[in-house]
This record gives sequence, structure tokens and C-alpha cells, in this order.
Amino acid sequence: MTLETISLAMPGINEILIILVLAAVFIFGAKKIPELAKTLGKAKGEFEKGKIEGERELNDFKNKEKID
Repeated sequence: MTLETISLAMPGINEILIILVLAAVFIFGAKKIPELAKTLGKAKGEFEKGKIEGERELNDFKNKEKID
């Protein structure tokens, strides 16, 4: 088996996404998927806010160190 043959046998991102969506439907049910997506969206937003706040605090700390 060559590396090319192995790479062709591996699923791409599209196939993985389809499998994940189908698994989510089976696990959570079709009615829970929108609620799950909404929760994941909120979690991503909170993560981004925390990331921005952390970067801001780090920059403030670095600027304070330069001044002192």
C-alpha cells in the first residue's frame, strides 16, 4: 500500500461533518439540534469575549511593566 492509496481511503472533512451531524441527530434527536447549536454558539461567543479580555489584560500588564 502506498501513501497515496492510504490517503484516498481516509475520509475527508465533508464526510466527517456528515457523520458528526448524523451522530448528533441519533444521540440528541432532531428537536434538540437547534438548541444544541444555539448553546454552542453562545459558548463560542463567551470564549471569544474571554480571549479578548485576556489579551487586553496581558497588554495592560506589559505596558505597565514598560512604564515601571
